[in-house]
Amino acid sequence: MADNHTSGADKKDSNGSLLDPKIYGPDECKEEESGDRNLWPRVGGERVLFFSASSWALITAGTPLLAHLGSHTLALMTVARFLMGILQGVFFPSLASLCSQRVVEGERGFLMSTLQSGTHLGTLLAGGLGTLMLDSYGWESMFYSIGFLSGLWALIVWWCLLKGELTPKMMETKKNSEWSLSRIPWLTLFKKPPVWAMVFAHMCMCSTSYTLLSWLPTYFKESFPHATGWVYNVVPWLTAIPSALVGGYVSDFLINRGYGVASVRKIMQFIAMGVSSMFILPLSGVVTFPAAVTYICAAVGLTTFTSGGVSVNVQDLTPSCAGALFGFMNMMGSFMGVVLVSLSGYLIEVTQSWSVVFALITLVNATGLGVFLIFGGARRVDLVEYSRIIEI
Repeated sequence: MADNHTSGADKKDSNGSLLDPKIYGPDECKEEESGDRNLWPRVGGERVLFFSASSWALITAGTPLLAHLGSHTLALMTVARFLMGILQGVFFPSLASLCSQRVVEGERGFLMSTLQSGTHLGTLLAGGLGTLMLDSYGWESMFYSIGFLSGLWALIVWWCLLKGELTPKMMETKKNSEWSLSRIPWLTLFKKPPVWAMVFAHMCMCSTSYTLLSWLPTYFKESFPHATGWVYNVVPWLTAIPSALVGGYVSDFLINRGYGVASVRKIMQFIAMGVSSMFILPLSGVVTFPAAVTYICAAVGLTTFTSGGVSVNVQDLTPSCAGALFGFMNMMGSFMGVVLVSLSGYLIEVTQSWSVVFALITLVNATGLGVFLIFGGARRVDLVEYSRIIEI
């Protein structure tokens, strides 16, 4: 007899199956099977996606009605937009939770990149078609159309993910599952260097992206007042669609070719935060309009590589609570974005110069990237250490 203190990852590498009777007794096997069967039907990301999509479809389609309710319009519209934010806020966390359980490491990057490119495509289509619909059918038509499309997508989620018997493919089969959020040692997780490094890098990435999104139109309007507006408002985000797909494909290609997952995540993040900053810095000097658009297209496009880096890293580190942790990361990223956008506005007003803003963006990117390169990792850290008596 020997006492071995091993983590779940070590146990997976031990000789024999995870359900080897020499390691687990019959009762333990039954408990594990029962837990696996009940996991997704109880708290599956599919159900959250369906509920949130259905709800925001109804709110969107009902917005024109709320706008014609007289004295209560402002209050109702405020509540509706608040609920919309909450319901859409669970979208990416639910996908992270779903993908962490159903998608293997070598396919996660391209999937998340495809989802990100879809958000850019949706924004461009809504903006382009919206302009035509507003002129021809009035503003109400936009809300009816988008509400209908959202409802259609919710129906697709139900048909593909919820209809019939749900038999998910589990990435891990051990009882590691301290799957209940109440049992997850959150404080312990945040003491792990790879976890807080990931969260910090994500905060920096989000804040610089929000700053570019918020101030680029003003930068182009002030620096190139005679330039065509749609060029700098559309082209950079149009570039982000194929760039995101390329980044996801490259990350999965490297992993499937045998490169370490941690190394690939860091390479992708280096491109997203490091290489992209090299195209932001030249904007601090005197540049022509075509050069400025080119630099911005390159910078915005390369930032999408984060879908194969930090954005998917949460699924590597903490698959048992990927959704909850990704939601926390997005919340912190949004908060940091508000701070950096406000600080940038203050600096523009005080210095009357755009160079300080681009320098600040570069500094924040470099800081977040440095922390992630030093402390980041991809080895699972949400497994609780435990001891088992293993018969030799």
